Amino acid sequence: MGNLDFSVVFARWDMIVQGMYLTLKLTTISTVFGFTVGTFCAIGKRGPTKWLRKLCGGYVEAIRNTPLLVQIFLVYFGLSSLGLSLNAVTVAAVALTINVGAYSAEIMRAGFDSIERGQIEAAETLGLSRRQVYWHVILKQAMERVYPALTSQFVLLMLASSICSQISAEELTAVANFIQSDTYRPLETYVVTGVIYICLSLFLRALFWLLGLALFKRRRKLEVFI
Repeated sequence: MGNLDFSVVFARWDMIVQGMYLTLKLTTISTVFGFTVGTFCAIGKRGPTKWLRKLCGGYVEAIRNTPLLVQIFLVYFGLSSLGLSLNAVTVAAVALTINVGAYSAEIMRAGFDSIERGQIEAAETLGLSRRQVYWHVILKQAMERVYPALTSQFVLLMLASSICSQISAEELTAVANFIQSDTYRPLETYVVTGVIYICLSLFLRALFWLLGLALFKRRRKLEVFI
């Protein structure tokens, strides 16, 4: 333990901060767009259109049964083969969005299925369209019921973003890899990186907890988030 020297790691703190920023940026973009994709996919899986149900179901199964790293490589090399030259950060955001979208779809589908049929029938009796039923009756209640599962998935997404270092997206793990190769201090580097990931996870969980309090007034007194 006496040979440990963390000073060489903290001397590159500006690089670490930039890596943290990119990690949070990727997480935010992927969370927003992934949740949107997942919600529409969940609606599609429960819809009356057969081909759309199969398309959404195939997408969910394909993503859930392949490794994230393979998905990133498929997006990275697939877009290149189509002549689309995108930077690593954009490719990483697209791949993470596709990944978390599939998992969000299954979580939201479970939330939709938990809504009592009587509420939906009552809304239809009032003359609400299918879109209005989802917007005014189903969506918020479903989100409230699966909110802890959603937030856990988004925190896992932040941790999984470390794989994006494989395509040279300079997020936190990529920065750590560079620092340890430059300083020859792998233990110190990854100890600091691990602590930072723990702090980021706790920060996101606290942020989602506050967001839950703002969105779901009925549950404020229960304090059952996360």
